[in-house]
Amino acid sequence: MKKLIVSLLALTLAAPPVWASNLPDLGESSRQYLSDKQERELARAIMRDVYASPLFLSDPEVEAYLNNIGAKLASESNRSGRSFTFFAVRDPSINAFALPGGFIGVHTGLIQAAENESELAGVLAHEIAHVSQEHLSRMIAAQDQSYLPTIAAIAIAILAARSNANVGSAAIATAQALNIQSQLNFTREHEREADRVGLETLTSAGFDPTGLSSFFNRLQRANRLYDTNAPDYLRTHPLNSQRIADMDARIEKLPYRQVKDSIEFHLVRARLIANEGLAEDAVRRFQDQIKQKKTLFEAASRYGLAIALSRQAKYAEAETELAKALKLSQSPMLLNLQAELADKAGSSRVALERYRNGIARHPHYKPLLYGYADVLIVTGQTKEAAEFASSKTTAWPDDARFWKLLARAEAAQNHKLASHRAEAESLAVLGNLPAALEQVNLGLKAGDGNFYELSSAEARRREWQAALAAEAVKK
Repeated sequence: MKKLIVSLLALTLAAPPVWASNLPDLGESSRQYLSDKQERELARAIMRDVYASPLFLSDPEVEAYLNNIGAKLASESNRSGRSFTFFAVRDPSINAFALPGGFIGVHTGLIQAAENESELAGVLAHEIAHVSQEHLSRMIAAQDQSYLPTIAAIAIAILAARSNANVGSAAIATAQALNIQSQLNFTREHEREADRVGLETLTSAGFDPTGLSSFFNRLQRANRLYDTNAPDYLRTHPLNSQRIADMDARIEKLPYRQVKDSIEFHLVRARLIANEGLAEDAVRRFQDQIKQKKTLFEAASRYGLAIALSRQAKYAEAETELAKALKLSQSPMLLNLQAELADKAGSSRVALERYRNGIARHPHYKPLLYGYADVLIVTGQTKEAAEFASSKTTAWPDDARFWKLLARAEAAQNHKLASHRAEAESLAVLGNLPAALEQVNLGLKAGDGNFYELSSAEARRREWQAALAAEAVKK
């Protein structure tokens, strides 16, 4: 994450600062922590640049899996009304981190290091607990307002404290965030509370409660072996023997539970391997797994092999491997790849049929929905694509991909206002309000919308202008 934070630094120095008046009045006892509005502003400052970073893993299948397991855990959290968003970071280190606004980042290295799904779920439950217990809000609100730097600097400090405690201090200092970065690291008290609450969440969600302690035990052993190169998770989440002993004592009081991994856990891990490095290396790795029977999850190995073969444009071979995997599982991830392979091989008709069949079985699986809309646009069925994408933006208004698809479908029909408006909405979801405002202005200048469309676009423009003006006043 060091590269990400350095890039955030450059962007922050180029952007107008938002001053500490965005933070709560600490002298007012009725507002102990950050308000929802203040937390949203801080989250937007962080996530705008996270989304733009090359380290952000924009992979619908990985994202869908993390948000599915995250939603299952969040529904059991003691603050289940809060919205959570999970995203992946392309980083081999073992780490995960919580950010303001319910955003939780997961390094790909953590997904690969988890030996079972309950271990991964245990770490996510722990991070959810940091959010639900308002640890970040407590730490920010506890500081003296006269001392606090800009919101943008705080955003960098939070990202540094959450994602990589060893990030270069010079970069943070330049953004005035060095002095608060150390104060934004979770304390041992925070960690014990997150252990307790996270364990309750993990158990209530139906996972094996030993997943959390087994993962921490393994990290602690690694820390003893590699004391000078401890896993990043230990640097951002202080761990000691007492914490593990406390967890083990709580787990001993719980009934034994054996939980089977979902097939998607293994498919996601295979997907990450298949898409990294050279395609030929991934092909050999999965072929060896299958030949030597080195895995109990043949469907995942064949799925990974199919992806790697697809990277080499060997679509017929990929189809053969995927067909074998589909005999073992009908996971939506496999069905989505099946449709993708047909599309890549130039058979749009088959791809559409496969997408429709997949959606009929899994109507809420977003990667299938994205793919279906995309093929509709490519094949010239733009009116149907626009209607489909529009219905999904209504169901999921915070999904930038659906807004992007709607923008493409409308642009293909030469609907300028509708296209620019949808593009603006996608940018607003990603936190880039200046760019969103620019797009909606272009749409309004086109003037090709009806009265309702023009009025709606004008209302959104006023909303975004007001948000940007409020930030400018606080410089």
